[in-house]
Amino acid sequence: MIAWQLHDHIAILTLERGGARNAIPIAGWDALADAARAIAASDARAVILRSAMPGVFSAGADLAEFRDLVEQPGLRIRFREAMAAAIEAVAALPMPVIAAVDGSCFGAAVALTLACDIVVAGDEAVFATTPAKLGLTYPATDVARLAARVGEGQAALMLFTGARIDADEAPRIGLAHRRVAHAQPAAHELANAIAANVPEAVRALKAVLRDPAGAGHARTFDDAFGSEPFRTRLDAFLEGKR
Repeated sequence: MIAWQLHDHIAILTLERGGARNAIPIAGWDALADAARAIAASDARAVILRSAMPGVFSAGADLAEFRDLVEQPGLRIRFREAMAAAIEAVAALPMPVIAAVDGSCFGAAVALTLACDIVVAGDEAVFATTPAKLGLTYPATDVARLAARVGEGQAALMLFTGARIDADEAPRIGLAHRRVAHAQPAAHELANAIAANVPEAVRALKAVLRDPAGAGHARTFDDAFGSEPFRTRLDAFLEGKR
């Protein structure tokens, strides 16, 4: 359902539930949160979130479980909290996360990509936030992330209509950041470029992007000049200029 492995300092986090179009059940959200926490503790320098199923990124939450939510109010809370914990665990990863979207990405799967730092859209990518079609809302944190990513007007269009956003439209409104023929190879290229940089510097930059007003950024900036990676790379750069 959820698998991850580490290759050359790049964590590959894979959605693999092909028979259900990678729809994520409650147990899947739990597994995703566990995987994200394990990756956070690893020496990964970048993460690629991808699908193992051609033509599909994820259908979002598993609608097959929703009948149980009708009759079991307590399970509704369990579902909401499990989904939020997984999405927040991905958002909290200290290293950059790249979503490689090569197919349909609907409902809660869009919220999952919003927790990523970079979204790469392949030819077959299509996004839609569809809860209103079923009479549901979207978690407030995810609405806020969507509005921050695409603006309130575009978020309203997506949420109120449930309309599909194709691979060309997604970068234009900011829902994706790169448009390519095939997302996964492009994501690997980006991840390799990130992994080639000093990981402490990359993590510090992500922390600033996440919270520019956070305490400690100035000290981190100053301390980097005394770090061994900086001295080593500066010497190599200056030697190469001679």
